[in-house]
Amino acid sequence: MAQVPQRFFDALAVRTWCGLSLRALGRAREEIDAINVYPVADGDTGTNLYLTVESAVAAVEAVFAAHEVGRAPDTGRPVDPAGPAAGPTLADAVGAMAHGALIGARGNSGTILAQLLRGLAQVLAGQGETAHTDGPSLRLALRHAADSARQAVAHPVEGTVLTVASAAADAAGRAEGDCAAVAHAAYEGARAALAGTPGQLPVLERAGVVDAGGRGLVTVLAALVETFTGQTPAAGAATVPHARVETAGQESAGQETAGECPAADGPAFEVIYLLEAEDTAVARLRQRLDALGDSLVVVGGDGLWNVHVHVDDAGAAVEAGVEAGRPYRIRITHFGHGDAHTTGTERPPRERAQRAVVAVVPGEGLAGLYTGAGATAVLARAGEPPASGELVQALRRAHAREVVLLPNDAELRQTAAAAAEQARTEGIRVALIPTRSAVQGIAALAVHEPERRFDEDVVAMTSAAGATRYAEVTVAEHRSWTTAGICQAGDVLGLIDGDVAVIGADVTSVAAAVLDRMLAAGGELVTLVLGDDAPEPLAELLEARVREAYLAVDTVVYRGGRQGALLLIGVE
Repeated sequence: MAQVPQRFFDALAVRTWCGLSLRALGRAREEIDAINVYPVADGDTGTNLYLTVESAVAAVEAVFAAHEVGRAPDTGRPVDPAGPAAGPTLADAVGAMAHGALIGARGNSGTILAQLLRGLAQVLAGQGETAHTDGPSLRLALRHAADSARQAVAHPVEGTVLTVASAAADAAGRAEGDCAAVAHAAYEGARAALAGTPGQLPVLERAGVVDAGGRGLVTVLAALVETFTGQTPAAGAATVPHARVETAGQESAGQETAGECPAADGPAFEVIYLLEAEDTAVARLRQRLDALGDSLVVVGGDGLWNVHVHVDDAGAAVEAGVEAGRPYRIRITHFGHGDAHTTGTERPPRERAQRAVVAVVPGEGLAGLYTGAGATAVLARAGEPPASGELVQALRRAHAREVVLLPNDAELRQTAAAAAEQARTEGIRVALIPTRSAVQGIAALAVHEPERRFDEDVVAMTSAAGATRYAEVTVAEHRSWTTAGICQAGDVLGLIDGDVAVIGADVTSVAAAVLDRMLAAGGELVTLVLGDDAPEPLAELLEARVREAYLAVDTVVYRGGRQGALLLIGVE
């Protein structure tokens, strides 16, 4: 489906661009990872760019949520009748985008992309309280973005994402017209520069690939074009040639395959951390870290920075941060050996289990239930869905050759799919079962048998989840249009299979009405998961109703804790 074009660069355009960029990077991630040979052939550039933009998207969405801008009516969820007019300003949106990218930046290319977005935001936010900006302002923003990113890198190298960003800004500077024309010019300039990167950087030419970070930036600029035109550029970024991808790691790292990097070829560790520090302290920190290693990128400002460097002495890099201010979210990776996390303790690797289940759950009570059943639980608090990086970590933590992933939320499916793709590149066999509610996950987990063949187990779990209708009872936060009519703030809503079906004033009566509607189509087992704020007698009343009105239907009750909804219902 074609994207509805945005005429101006306003808050909604920022939101659209971030979302399109995330989806595009998700599609291109494996390809970008595969061509990652510089500065280290560790095969993670696509993933790092995805995680960086994912953090930006989360920040922008949080700003819109704070302004009570609802979802589209066709989701069945409540929306704000006031619509986008009540939303954030352009400055709010670009500021959130830049901040989200900064705190979530991963790897060398992700850190540079965060600075590109920050530079862009500095110009666009400088427009004051204006609702939107135009082509000339976008030209200036792209120029400032490229320049600030280059300044953030201790020793800029041509043939990298910096070259591609500068070419995009140069082309945009020559363009006339609106935002669509400027964006398209920037995209074409970046694409041409990307094709020329092998001629600028010998390691790329030997591997027969283009620069991975630049490839990611072209993808992000293609999303910008789509934001303003409603169409993906005809000559998409994926058409840029990059031959001999399969030999990239071998060409650049002796006998190693792509995604591996022998420590002898450069510093052994990648160190990344967020830093609260004054500008003067950061200037000294740059000099200290530059003497310790290479690939130094320090981005940010206004007291918050993201520091990235490759070193042999990871402890010294962290100590330098302590001297400059307060470092936190410290991440240390030994190239080719995963996360070190500064423990320094060597333990023999434990044997992988054959199979495991990883599930996203909305409350502590359900987390305990899933864990007790042998699953690895990822807690998703209300309004704080897990990012794909968290799911990847959970898939690794499960330490199994085969993993079944249960997202338990329709809106997490894309995030879960991205995590599954990343885990597969690490040799983990992952099956994603598209569960839309925790009660569907409970049904799937109930039939899980690790001794079965993997495919048979996945089919059985998928069938059990699909045969479970799901519902929830919650409270409306504001006056909204729904598929069942208009609700007022404080009304009790009953949603069946994701759509608002019942609106009422009393939790028990709405829950009973929802249950009756679900059992009208038949059922053998009712699962009730009560949140902390559910009325105390609710479970007893519903159990009695099922017992008296529906013969041969069993009921099980669980306590979900702080799960967001007052009640989750499953009918099998």
